[in-house]
Amino acid sequence: MLQIDSSLTAKKLLPQTDKVFQLAAGKINALHKRWKPNAGSPVFTEAGKYTARGWTEWTQGFQFGSAILQFDATGEKQFLTMGRDATVKQMAPHISHIGVHDHGFNNVSTYGNLLRLLNEGLSPENDWEKNFYELALKLSGAVQAARWTQITPELGYIYSFNGPHSLFSDTIRSLRALAVSHQLGHRLMGERDAKINLLERLLQHSETTARYNVYFGKGRDIYDKSGRVVHESIFNLNDGSYRCPSSQQGYSPFTTWTRGQAWLLCGYPEQLEFLTTLHEKEFPANYPKAKAIKCFEEVALAVADFWLRDTPTDGIPYWDDGAPGLAKMGDYLSRPADPFNEHEPVDSSAAAIAAQGLIRLGHYLIRSKRGDAGKKYLQAGLTLAKNLFADPYLSTDATHEGLLLHSVYHRPNGWDYIPKGRKVPCGESSMWGDYHAMELALLIAREAKGKPVYKFFL
Repeated sequence: MLQIDSSLTAKKLLPQTDKVFQLAAGKINALHKRWKPNAGSPVFTEAGKYTARGWTEWTQGFQFGSAILQFDATGEKQFLTMGRDATVKQMAPHISHIGVHDHGFNNVSTYGNLLRLLNEGLSPENDWEKNFYELALKLSGAVQAARWTQITPELGYIYSFNGPHSLFSDTIRSLRALAVSHQLGHRLMGERDAKINLLERLLQHSETTARYNVYFGKGRDIYDKSGRVVHESIFNLNDGSYRCPSSQQGYSPFTTWTRGQAWLLCGYPEQLEFLTTLHEKEFPANYPKAKAIKCFEEVALAVADFWLRDTPTDGIPYWDDGAPGLAKMGDYLSRPADPFNEHEPVDSSAAAIAAQGLIRLGHYLIRSKRGDAGKKYLQAGLTLAKNLFADPYLSTDATHEGLLLHSVYHRPNGWDYIPKGRKVPCGESSMWGDYHAMELALLIAREAKGKPVYKFFL
């Protein structure tokens, strides 16, 4: 169980967030100088050096987005130039990529952050540049929404790269693409000029994910536990019926792959922030605002409570809560996670994603006049950030290209690097882990300095 430090504030964490960006500068520069675009997207490190893994190109936006976040945090213009130039030259294929569910990862992290900086006056105003970013984001959201499976008149989902039968939990965080595109006044045009509402697709996808990928302790199966998350749900496309849980990167369909859980823990609270800014009239008649808020809150609270209850005392999880080696580790939830153990790897990237979700959920509840509950989640997120931005997770070695250590990519496939003399992966970084560590640090630093909240929407 996470031991929450109730004395923490964003201001108290400023020295740690400053250190994050001090270290990030050298690592971003080193990777930028070494990496060749024709090598593909950097994904994770091996012996401290970033490597590619041709599965899906879902991490390039994190590479360039990190430079943009670095400029936001420090004002160093070289990082704005680096991120902007790379976005313009290399990100266009990600806008029109019809084969993935990752548009929010790639395009909101780049075009979205660049548009946000323009809107906040942190980047020089330029109408043509702004129009360029807006067009990219409009199209990205529409392309993402076109990857669609309708299972009932009220439910449907953006299907994963596995095909139309597959709903991934990850995609909740990529719904940012649909949200921004909708906010910019865009819509997807279908057959016979059918006008497809992007907000409605966002809501339907979220409802479907909540109904099938999240458990609420209501006896859905004998392993039902409130807040448990399944990575993937499988549907019969002949009649739209739900068939079974599945997992691509977790240990089993009946355990929780913790990064998949973290995507939901971050995605639902930030979508709550977005939905509360919309007028009731924007919501489709069959999915009113109150219904959406209730659904999103229910998921966010269940998943957050699971995280507080079922992670080690520092809040940093092992890669899957049912990983078989955990049985050899005794009462592992009663002590901090051990990234150097001999049985199962931890996943710091999941912790960085979850920490942001906990902070956002806390602030949302405080604004909603539920201060006691809100403070609990807020302090939990700050505690998790404090633990991540310190040894042994923050990479202080200038020769290591990663920022956040002890991240795991795909344990079942054996893709993660195992150092000599070790039995499980440790000591390495991932592009999404580094990016989300920076996003978390920026969220906290902006609050501490009284700046506008870091958010994805306009």
